[in-house]
Amino acid sequence: MTPLYPASETVPLLQLQGVSTVRKGVQGQTVPMLTDICCSFQRGELTSVIGPSGGGKSSLIRLINRLEDPLQGRILLAGMDIKEIHPPLLRRRVGMMLQKAYMFEGTVLQNLQQPFKYRKEPLPAEDSAEIQRCITLARISPAYLGRDGRTLSGGEQQRVNLARALISRPEVLLLDEPTSALDRPTTDSLGATLQEICRSEHIAVIIVTHDLRLTGRIADHLIYLENGLIIEAGKTADLLATPHSPGLQQFLAEPDDEQGGHDGK
Repeated sequence: MTPLYPASETVPLLQLQGVSTVRKGVQGQTVPMLTDICCSFQRGELTSVIGPSGGGKSSLIRLINRLEDPLQGRILLAGMDIKEIHPPLLRRRVGMMLQKAYMFEGTVLQNLQQPFKYRKEPLPAEDSAEIQRCITLARISPAYLGRDGRTLSGGEQQRVNLARALISRPEVLLLDEPTSALDRPTTDSLGATLQEICRSEHIAVIIVTHDLRLTGRIADHLIYLENGLIIEAGKTADLLATPHSPGLQQFLAEPDDEQGGHDGK
């Protein structure tokens, strides 16, 4: 299948160049959230972003989707500054799944049609190529299309959210703690699906997660964020086996407990 948005062979699909951002503290003071972030992401590769609570993980992906804008630096998609891309088009090219699966009122089919409603485009029918493609990718049975989305289990709702994020054929897929409320078997199943989609659709997948076990199973690359700085970045297997910074060493050595202590952003 020909990519909808072909990228240059010499330009990374997604680049962050010297990106910094701040937030207001409880006393009204300016608090750095991300400082001089430089990294890149390629098609067909899955990157996991980990780090302690408050390290800037969610801020990073919110910037990529332009839910916020950086104070400094640039974010490039296929060589173009994302500020020059019309927001509806950007969010078509950069899909996003949040920690809590949000379901619109109505059936699974109606939830999958929602992006078309936003764009005021004709709604795809149940047997359309768009609907069939996205439910196949997200491993949703066609029998679920007529069910009320809000009656589904947490894992089923996340798969509907995944299908909805994929229906516009994004180049980049952002995921913010998508498995935090799921049990281990459901997490493993969803992780395997994400890995397959990354490869088969040749898109860049960036997942913020507290789950080091999942990271080790599915991520090609790892970014460790601490206090708004990239402390270490590289191949997942290498960094998990031989962390160099004291921060990452300590983070990996903490008791697992499903890594439940690392649910911050």
